[in-house]
Amino acid sequence: MAGLELVVTAQQGGRTVRSLLKRELGLSTARVNRLKRTETGLTVNGARVFTNAVLQEGDRLAVDLDAAERPSAVEPIPMELPICYEDDSLLILDKPAPLAVIPSSLAPQEPSLACGLAYYLGPTAAIHPVNRLDRGTTGLMAVAKNGWVHDRLRRQLHSGAFSRQYLAVCVGVPQPPAGTVDRPIGRAPGSAVKRQVDPAGQPAVTDYRVLETSGALSLVELAPRTGRTHQLRVHMASLGCPLAGDWLYGVEDRLLIARPALHARSLALLHPVTGRPLSLSAPLPADMKKLLER
Repeated sequence: MAGLELVVTAQQGGRTVRSLLKRELGLSTARVNRLKRTETGLTVNGARVFTNAVLQEGDRLAVDLDAAERPSAVEPIPMELPICYEDDSLLILDKPAPLAVIPSSLAPQEPSLACGLAYYLGPTAAIHPVNRLDRGTTGLMAVAKNGWVHDRLRRQLHSGAFSRQYLAVCVGVPQPPAGTVDRPIGRAPGSAVKRQVDPAGQPAVTDYRVLETSGALSLVELAPRTGRTHQLRVHMASLGCPLAGDWLYGVEDRLLIARPALHARSLALLHPVTGRPLSLSAPLPADMKKLLER
């Protein structure tokens, strides 16, 4: 069970359960309303309590976060999940490719990561991806086990407390070899999936650094400051150096690699419950290693 607990202080005494839940524990109004309709979601000193109850110093307010969750409506499918870290609040895994994070309307019958997580976590589990990766992107991504944890991690995403670094193999060598791409991104006309650099689009910023070159290819470290759809792929293509294998923004060449050569190498965040730093890394996948060796 994922839960929160608050022992009421002298300064907090005389306030309602609803006030303490929202102001001290950071629960949204919608989550509080769902919790109050459950039998076990909210208790004080071990007994069920309603949100209008007034608490006193020393009262122990407990929140069962799982009680407010709604099971994800995906088919549970057994699959191998390379989990790198897990606790009651979240898990971090090294996503393989090709694998969509959630079911796609373009291919509704294709198994997704959400299906594998539903099987692994159980039929009552809710699945909350924090940093989604494209179907063809490998590497580290975080999944919250309840909505409260998801909200807190999403607030971290672009605050500096939640940082990500990617490795990409590009066709060509970006010039200069290190810099920042600050180019807004919007939808490409006539396409349901494609994006493009668009002065009227949403702000998008990526830091990059060339690590090594091999013939016509370069290994580039990428650090997104924002999280736009296809941001890294669009930004590198805008420099004239699309990702190897990128059928949408470059040239597809399955003899080189069967997907855009992009890997989420590292992930660092502050644990949403304990506040402790959490940092992980994932090795370069075999297809990108082979690409560099060639």
